[in-house]
Amino acid sequence: MIGDDVLFLTGTDEHGLKVQRAAEAHGVTPQEWADSTVVSYQDAWKLLEITNDDFIRTSEERHHSSVQRILQACYDNGDIELQTYEGLYCVSCEAYYTEDELDDGNCRDHGKPVEHVTEENYFFKLSRYEQPLLDWYEQHPDFVTPSTKRNEAVGFIKQGLRDFSISRTSISWGVPIPWDSAHVTYVWFDALTNYITAAGYGSDDEKFAKRWPGRHIVGKDILRFHCVYWPAMLMSAGLAPPENISVHGFLMVGGEKMSKTRLNQITPESLVADVGVDGFRYQFLRDQSFGPDGDFSHEGMLARYNADLANNLGNLLSRVATVVAKKCDGIGPAPRPDSPLAEVAARAVEDATEAWARTAPSEALEATWRIIRETNSLLENAEPWKMDPGPEVDGVLGDALEALRIVTILATPALPQSCPVIWERIGLEGAPDQQPWPSSVEWGGYPGGIPVVKGDPLFPRLKG
Repeated sequence: MIGDDVLFLTGTDEHGLKVQRAAEAHGVTPQEWADSTVVSYQDAWKLLEITNDDFIRTSEERHHSSVQRILQACYDNGDIELQTYEGLYCVSCEAYYTEDELDDGNCRDHGKPVEHVTEENYFFKLSRYEQPLLDWYEQHPDFVTPSTKRNEAVGFIKQGLRDFSISRTSISWGVPIPWDSAHVTYVWFDALTNYITAAGYGSDDEKFAKRWPGRHIVGKDILRFHCVYWPAMLMSAGLAPPENISVHGFLMVGGEKMSKTRLNQITPESLVADVGVDGFRYQFLRDQSFGPDGDFSHEGMLARYNADLANNLGNLLSRVATVVAKKCDGIGPAPRPDSPLAEVAARAVEDATEAWARTAPSEALEATWRIIRETNSLLENAEPWKMDPGPEVDGVLGDALEALRIVTILATPALPQSCPVIWERIGLEGAPDQQPWPSSVEWGGYPGGIPVVKGDPLFPRLKG
């Protein structure tokens, strides 16, 4: 929306022991299992109107060639060697752990016993990159955000880095090591490479030069792989680390992480049926602060929907359209240049823009809703529905329409279905996400003299 040329990527990493075991348990091949499983992710993102430009599956051929290229680059740089490894392995995490990283022999994230594994593997010499990584963090203070996650990554590095296994001989489901076909690539080395695969690494050098380095949004349970292993792998291959890695917490339900094993999963479909796509998106962006764990409840979702969408935004739109119809013959007036809302909107635009830039959607939406609250206050104090038609009522309603115009642009990332409807109802042409930035969010853009339509309630109040 602000004019950046963006390639938005998501996808699924599909290799590894847990996928192979799941396929065997269901009597199908790993590829067949992945083909059936991926559909639920793709359908969910379509349902929620996630606007990704690409969806990568690590079982795709384009990814195999990219993985083999980066492996070969690291190998040629002397950073991969064959060793015999013995350790404690969590299949669900696809990771090795030491005894002190476990709880009574169980993985802390999954609550499952780890397995004792002895295997001849190729290892990536992560230990070589301890100081280069610390130097990189020192030179790039915003490399990992928020700061608590950055400190966690730096602390992990300072404890001393151990070389990590990047291959398996016990499974066949994966990308073959290019110089030794008896080994397949360990899932994390494979999975992490997806980002540069989609950016054109190994297939389109011009595209890759334009698209990389990128920005990542990842969960805290994979911080170590993204914030330590991944930049070291890229350095070894002669590539730049990511520009930024934003790390978020878990979504908790009743104080516990959402998990299949705990049977506390809630599907997007079930929530969208209650609050709609925009209600779903708004609640998670507004109520779950980015960084720490967030706790979800259905009651909280309904309360947020009714308070912010039904009572505030929806009611403001309905109220303004109703009064414009009665006092202005349905034609929206222009705003006042010296409106008391002008400064409110300017500050909110500044705060919201800054918050989105640092991956703080809850703060961005809070800033946006300040405009709505102040506009509702303006209307309640002025009571234009009690005024006679004339310049004074025109000024108040014009200010409210201009506030709605700016809010509609700022709220579009959260409310992709509702904002175009608001835009159309207040008489504007085009779409809110296609307006020139930043002029489109400067006060005074509502032209006036255009029809305003009331329509049905945009966010009907919901009962718990």
